[in-house]
Amino acid sequence: MGIPEGVAKPEEQRLGPVLRRRDQVQPGTTDQRLLDTEGDSEWVHTDPWRVMRIQSEFVEGFGALAELPSAISVFGSARTKPDSPEYEAGVRIGRALVDAGFAVITGGGPGAMEAANKGAREAKGVSVGLGIELPFEQGLNAHVDIGVNFRYFFVRKMMFVKYAQGFVVLPGGLGTLDELFEALTLVQTRKITRFPIVLFGTEYWKGLVDWLRDSVVAGGKAAEHDLLLFHVTDDVEEAVALVTKETGK
Repeated sequence: MGIPEGVAKPEEQRLGPVLRRRDQVQPGTTDQRLLDTEGDSEWVHTDPWRVMRIQSEFVEGFGALAELPSAISVFGSARTKPDSPEYEAGVRIGRALVDAGFAVITGGGPGAMEAANKGAREAKGVSVGLGIELPFEQGLNAHVDIGVNFRYFFVRKMMFVKYAQGFVVLPGGLGTLDELFEALTLVQTRKITRFPIVLFGTEYWKGLVDWLRDSVVAGGKAAEHDLLLFHVTDDVEEAVALVTKETGK
C-alpha cells in the first residue's frame, strides 16, 4: 500500500528525524512498513538494522562485564600448542594474575588464550572469554566461566580495553598484533588513561622492538619516549609485578 492512485506524490516527506525530498520520497509511512505483514525482508540486512545489532552487542557486553573485579586482558596465538613452553607460560600467567587479585580476560579461543583461562580457573579466579564470530568457528574454550560472543571485532576490542586495567601479550599473530597496536595507539594518544602493556617473550618480540626503534622512531614516525609505553620480559613474576605496580593494586 503506497500513495493512493490519483494522489500526487509529495515533494517533501519527514520520516522521524529524516527529511526526504523529490525523488528520495518513499511510499507509505514508517508505521505502515512496520505493521504490514507482507513485504520485502531485505530490511534486516540494511545498515540501520546493523546499527541495532551493534547496539545490542554493546548492551550485552556491558551487562555481562560491568561487575567484573579489576582485570587484565591476556592476548596470544590461537595456534599455541598445549605442550609448548608458551602454553605453560600462559597457564602460569593466568594463575599469577588471579593470585594478584585480577580477573583474566582473553579472546576465549584455544592456544595461548585457553592457557591463560586455564590458569585463572585453576587459581579459582574469574576467567572471561570474549569470542568472535569467524568463518572457521573456534568456540569458547572449556576454561571460560563468563563468555560473550561478538559479531563485530570493534565491539569486542572495546570490551578488552574498557574492562581491563592492563594487557599481557604473549607471542601471537595478526590478531594479537592488532590488539597490541590498538592499545598502544590509545595510550599514546591519551584516549585512555595510561595502563601497563607487557610483552611476554623477549626473543619473540625482539624483532618488533628493534624495528620500532631502528625504523619507526629513527625515521621520525614516533617519539623515543613511545618505546616506554610497553615492557618486555620473560619472567612471569615480573610481568605480574609490572601490571600490579602500574594499576596501583
